[in-house]
Amino acid sequence: MADPTGREAVAAVWRIESARIVGALARYTGDFALAEDLAQEALAEALVTWPRDGEPRNPAGWLLTVGRRRAVDAFRRRSALDERYAALAHDLGEGGVVSGGAPKDRAAEPEDVLWDPDQIDDDVLALMFISCHPVLSREARVALTLRVVGGLTSDEIARAFLVPTATVQARITRAKKTLGAARVPFEVPSVQERAERLGSVLSVVYLIFTEGSSASSGGDLIRFDLASEAQRLARVLARLVPNEPEAHGLLALLELTAARFPARTGSDGEPVLLEHQDRRRWDRAAIRRGRAALARAERAGRGLGVYGLQAAIAECHSVAPSVDATDWGRIVLIYEALGRLAPSPVVELNRAVAVSMVEGPAAALSIVDELVAAGALSNSHLLPTVRGELLTRLGRTDEARTELGVAVRLCGNEREREVLERKLAGLD
Repeated sequence: MADPTGREAVAAVWRIESARIVGALARYTGDFALAEDLAQEALAEALVTWPRDGEPRNPAGWLLTVGRRRAVDAFRRRSALDERYAALAHDLGEGGVVSGGAPKDRAAEPEDVLWDPDQIDDDVLALMFISCHPVLSREARVALTLRVVGGLTSDEIARAFLVPTATVQARITRAKKTLGAARVPFEVPSVQERAERLGSVLSVVYLIFTEGSSASSGGDLIRFDLASEAQRLARVLARLVPNEPEAHGLLALLELTAARFPARTGSDGEPVLLEHQDRRRWDRAAIRRGRAALARAERAGRGLGVYGLQAAIAECHSVAPSVDATDWGRIVLIYEALGRLAPSPVVELNRAVAVSMVEGPAAALSIVDELVAAGALSNSHLLPTVRGELLTRLGRTDEARTELGVAVRLCGNEREREVLERKLAGLD
């Protein structure tokens, strides 16, 4: 009888290792689209085999081995018995366990069938730059990389972009076809090409972290797997382009934000708002790393970019002993600079929150009402949440109740929704 924990093991391994598996298979086959198909076939095989036979000794290596075998089958079906096929088939052994088990002769097993995290890290990096190839539109680059590298579902990507799921799915499908038609090679691009694609890569890492730090759906407020992967990729990018201030700015932002994770949830996973967090639980080592990365971005002398400015805001929070003692005036100024550099409704909404701490809720409400009039963030719970909070502080309880009711309906994360429901109940 199938063991349900086997499927849970598959899901856990896939969430963590899928990008590395796809990257490794892309390196083996030289075909980006085929690599993802092979990885999906390996996943399907695992969903059948692991619940029945138990989790293998090396789960990620098992998936990679199955993908390699499926690649051999694919090339055989194409009658492509060329050097690629010979290299893939070499030393895998005749027969063996077709479902991905170890070859009969363990001593003859090639070393790269086993999991090599150091080597696979390079594959993930190459995968990111390929997903951000200039033949793709910016929207397609980000969506494809989030799907293949970040492991996000189409629904999660759609929420991040505030667009319909069908739009995201269409972008991903077109992106794969475009890369295949352009015969994009699987390799880390040259220094010049890396510079051209870096903006898209940074935005992808940022969005992966954003989904991890504040999950758009599900029962967990923080998805540590996504957040940790984004931090790891940001560190890799900072090493790859050490003279690029925005790479260090992004790393600073991620480190400073993640430093607050230990205090953002209670013992049972419930969200803890900033004003109630025990700041002694903040990760001081992460704060030091983040501030060091921000200082390195500033030393470049070209001014802080979008990520550097956000990191500067995060630094204001990280050094403040309390909410009241936070330098909200500086935060307002940084948000104003950020709004000029990269205007967006989310930046304006966050500026409104900072303004409310300096000038009071009435001044902030006028900013929020302008967003409402413009129809901004109409599918997000963020705007009615902030507006409801401001109306509550102004004593306009009936209007606040309406806004928080809308926020509850729009909120996709169960934990955040519970907080909103408690706020709403507190108005009765």
